[in-house]
Amino acid sequence: MKILVYNNDTNKMETYNKELDDTMPYINDNYLTVREFRGSSNSDVLWTDKKTMEAFNKLRELYGAPINVGYAFKRIGEGGHSNMSQHYVGTAFDVGQTMGEEGRDKVRSTAINNRIFTYVEPKYLTPTWVHIDKRNPSPACSTGGYPVIKQGSKGVYVATLQDALNLLGFNAGVIDGVFGNNTRNAVIRYQRARGLTQDGIVGCDTWRALTFQVANSR
Repeated sequence: MKILVYNNDTNKMETYNKELDDTMPYINDNYLTVREFRGSSNSDVLWTDKKTMEAFNKLRELYGAPINVGYAFKRIGEGGHSNMSQHYVGTAFDVGQTMGEEGRDKVRSTAINNRIFTYVEPKYLTPTWVHIDKRNPSPACSTGGYPVIKQGSKGVYVATLQDALNLLGFNAGVIDGVFGNNTRNAVIRYQRARGLTQDGIVGCDTWRALTFQVANSR
């Protein structure tokens, strides 16, 4: 498996080659394997960032026992999630499906009380699992979702963009999480085809169109 990790400390993309039963990059003590992170996705390229892996480490250490991961990484269109789900950018986990209510409540309260993740889904929305993620706190759309990205941007949102463009036939090149000329040109071609402002910047309108189209084309 090829795994791309955005290092939030250095602003660099890192590439790892791992087997399914190997531990994910930056994960301590085999808390999370590649197989667990990949879940039911069919992708042979995965992406996440360092802060997400470190957040899972912290949660696991404070919880003090193994945490079952039901879903983590997904590509757009691979699961029943919103069009701009944080699972698609590799920063989200749905955990605790095999736990009892008491265990899930402890995971949820641990994440909330220690401010480990950016977002923890309320219990009434996910009573039989716990959703946690390290989403970007500045979405392009007022209703939430992904941030504005443009040439020079790096990270998991760029990798998701590149994957989506490639799936729709707008060749952005190799998925590397770096918004370079190839990605910008692919964005402009996509914007032209969809009647959007052709500025090469991926804001709310472009994200909405792109992710909706991919989610409904697979």
